[in-house]
Amino acid sequence: MQYIQRSVAILLVITSLGLSSVAQKLYVPNFDTAWVKDQEPFRIAGNLYYVGTYDLCSYFLATPKGHILINTGLPGSDTMIRRHVEALGFKFSDIKILLATHAHFDHVGAMAAIKRQTGARLMIGEKDAPVMADGGNSDFDMGGHGPMFGPVKADRLLHDKDLVSLGGTVVTVLHHPGHTKGACSFAVTVKDESRSYQVLIVNMPSILSETKLPSMPTYPEVGRDYAYTLSQMPKMQFDIWLSSHASQFDLQKKHKPGEGYHPEAFFDRPTYDAEIRKLQETYHRRMASNFHEPAPVK
Repeated sequence: MQYIQRSVAILLVITSLGLSSVAQKLYVPNFDTAWVKDQEPFRIAGNLYYVGTYDLCSYFLATPKGHILINTGLPGSDTMIRRHVEALGFKFSDIKILLATHAHFDHVGAMAAIKRQTGARLMIGEKDAPVMADGGNSDFDMGGHGPMFGPVKADRLLHDKDLVSLGGTVVTVLHHPGHTKGACSFAVTVKDESRSYQVLIVNMPSILSETKLPSMPTYPEVGRDYAYTLSQMPKMQFDIWLSSHASQFDLQKKHKPGEGYHPEAFFDRPTYDAEIRKLQETYHRRMASNFHEPAPVK
């Protein structure tokens, strides 16, 4: 990935699509228009809703005591997310907890703005907290070029198997490092009028082209962390699986704009297993091609 400053481009695209403007100068390493293309919000299952863009997923868990928002998309996406939440009949100001699958600019870009607007508590994987605090500048792959999103301090640091509870909804944190040091998946059980659904919002461990395996100076244990995550993911049990990017679980095929409530559309274990196998194959191929590189000296 070539690092280039694209603050002007991202401002123009975000503004043209009706998202809020981004006042500060940001460094954006890549950009896909599907990341800001609008997507009709809808109910996935029980009290779980989709409020993200065409490809950048944001999930909304509604509870009687306030709401949980998972992921916020690119900088400026706060306006779109607010519009989606209100279209579903909820108050944006009732968001009490902010979570993220990982601290990359395309998933936490609007986190600072939404935290400021709602007063919600940000809870993030402990090892991603420093990246959140400096706007992504210390990211092991993409950092060193200035902030990519508004810096924001975590209110709670999350660890593997931690529980996040609000209004009867309990989210289990699963530390799945590699893509970032603090990357997390989330498991939650939601209910509708007829049944319960085990939902896995998984952080798929894709490997960026800049990531060097098995080790790199900015992330010595990256190879080991990927191995751990890829060994755990086949064991996950769920009825419904979702992820950080809609393209990863074929959202556009499973739900068309205007379609009614249909949780069973997201019952898709075969695709999950196939995607994990592909990621495992990529990991082993990258490890094999780089095995001769000496490990960095600590």
